[in-house]
Amino acid sequence: MDFSKLWLGYKQLEDCSKKRLIISCEHDLKDSAAVDELKNAAADMMPEAIVLWRSELFDDASYLIVLTVKPELSREEYDIAASDNITEICGGSDIGVLYGVYAFLRRTALEGRFVSFTEHHIPSQPLRMLNHWDNSDGSIERGYSGNSFFFRDGELVVDQRTVMYARLMASAGINATVINNVNVRGLAKHLLSESYADTLTELSELLRRYGIKLFICPDFAAPITVGGLESADPLDVNVINWWTQCCSRLFSSLPNLAGFLVKADSEGQPGPFAYGRDHADGANMLAKAVKPYGGTIIWRCFVYNCTQDWRDEKTDRARSAYDCFKPLDGKFDDNVILQVKNGPMDFQVREPVSPLFGAMDKTNLMAEFQLAQEYTGQQKHVVYLVPMIKEILAHKTHCKGENDEVGKIVCGVAAVANTGDDHCWTGTELAAANLYGYGRLLFDESLSAEQIAEEWIALTFGDDKEVHDKVLEILMESHKAYEDYTVPLGLGWMCKPNNHYGPDPWGYEFDRWGTYNRADRDAVGVERGPEGTGYSTQYSKELADLYGSVENCPDELLLFFHRVPYTHKLHSGKTVIQHIYDTHFEGFEKAEHFAALWDSLESKVDEKTFANVKERFNEQVRCAKEWRDIINCFFHRLSGIDDEKGRKIY
Repeated sequence: MDFSKLWLGYKQLEDCSKKRLIISCEHDLKDSAAVDELKNAAADMMPEAIVLWRSELFDDASYLIVLTVKPELSREEYDIAASDNITEICGGSDIGVLYGVYAFLRRTALEGRFVSFTEHHIPSQPLRMLNHWDNSDGSIERGYSGNSFFFRDGELVVDQRTVMYARLMASAGINATVINNVNVRGLAKHLLSESYADTLTELSELLRRYGIKLFICPDFAAPITVGGLESADPLDVNVINWWTQCCSRLFSSLPNLAGFLVKADSEGQPGPFAYGRDHADGANMLAKAVKPYGGTIIWRCFVYNCTQDWRDEKTDRARSAYDCFKPLDGKFDDNVILQVKNGPMDFQVREPVSPLFGAMDKTNLMAEFQLAQEYTGQQKHVVYLVPMIKEILAHKTHCKGENDEVGKIVCGVAAVANTGDDHCWTGTELAAANLYGYGRLLFDESLSAEQIAEEWIALTFGDDKEVHDKVLEILMESHKAYEDYTVPLGLGWMCKPNNHYGPDPWGYEFDRWGTYNRADRDAVGVERGPEGTGYSTQYSKELADLYGSVENCPDELLLFFHRVPYTHKLHSGKTVIQHIYDTHFEGFEKAEHFAALWDSLESKVDEKTFANVKERFNEQVRCAKEWRDIINCFFHRLSGIDDEKGRKIY
């Protein structure tokens, strides 16, 4: 099995009686990606068939596919009418046709033969983005799948792997990508200069062909670092003119450039604060520079005080995004989108949904997730993230009567990519389920996480029922298992500083980045109710009442919102301390179970894949045991309360 193709590695159809695949389309589509994808798929599905274009020869030995652009459909919309011998795929543009082709091929691959069906679809989210944290030296910040395939030794690269990337992303429904790190470093600053001009044009055109808009991350201080000015003040006329000229050159040479993603005044990155300006001043200055070209500025809301004093019980990192951006609601230009992390902290395995969703009804928002498993096992542990993403998009903000779910409030969704240049793209083959599932969910939010997992398993491993059932069980139970053996009841963090891997209960507790558990001999948790930091009051009344009360707060978020004694009883009936003990034992046992399930598939999965995933499971079990023993021992020593089941707590 060629995992470089991931879910596009089609197998031969059960019925290979068709000797000819005839593609009929207008001349404008003949050289399109849609036709190429049909040809690529035919080579695998119908290896002995002859592919013809607009042939007059059609009989029972032929299969006809008619591709048509219908302007009355929206750009990404498509219609499919398929039968045993002929399929018509209509789209609102060549990209709509391409999405229809992928849907047809996916259905055909899952069935193993040509079948009759009809399908009509408009993507659920208009902007479906991947954020790559790739650096120009070839490294990837928080990258767990090898090095960058966009950059190598300071050069921007376009090759066959980049082509495969475009195919894979388009097939999953991704329509925008950011190719460089939001923490702009080194030569990546020269994306704004002419250093990468020719290769950037080639990459932009490749992505355009597959319906993927190109975004880049500029250095907010580029007028200084690239332009040689003395200031980057967004209200300085010289700075404004520099950006205007820069965008004129960039957008004229890159018709597929859709805009910039900007991290400013965050974790040491330059921004408007240095000049006494606010984020609206900074974002709007750039928005005006890109507006003549239909460009968009995506402005990250990950702004907080990263030099906190652990003794300060009022400064709360969770409050930061809301406190900074809520007062600016309505002040951003219409081509600015604020990119809001799914939770108020930083991609933890469990945290509440950000209160900014629903709080800024005069501002364009998009949600940000992290497929790169920075805090969820770094692609050494299996953690299927699609159920969590779906749950967050369905979260009701109670900001208005109807259509108040996060997925209906936002105008797009982004995720930090989990790809690299290793043999299977995502470090472990099972992590590709997150990449595929993320795109499929945004393209069709009516799908369940389980349906998406089943699709991915069948497209990746084939139709063996034992493989299907066991891999599905691993995926669907993986997020809870990881949460169980790592961080309890919404605390977050408790990991080793800097690399964020493995347990360290006080690793961040006395650190400048924030304070997250405040555990002592009597109690644990951070008080974020009205009598604490007041974070819970940032939500609508319904959610503020839910989270602000110890009695009402959901168990899984209790210690995020409240500081309680170890003997406090959860809604489950267990005490906090017993919940911690039980879940850590249960989570470790589940990790062992996952490893055993995978071991049982040795004869049914190709040797290279089996060995790679087995190695990861060995590490997951080892690390889960460390989490179990260190976290349980930590709380046992603090509380002095024994496990009521008599198990050994080291």
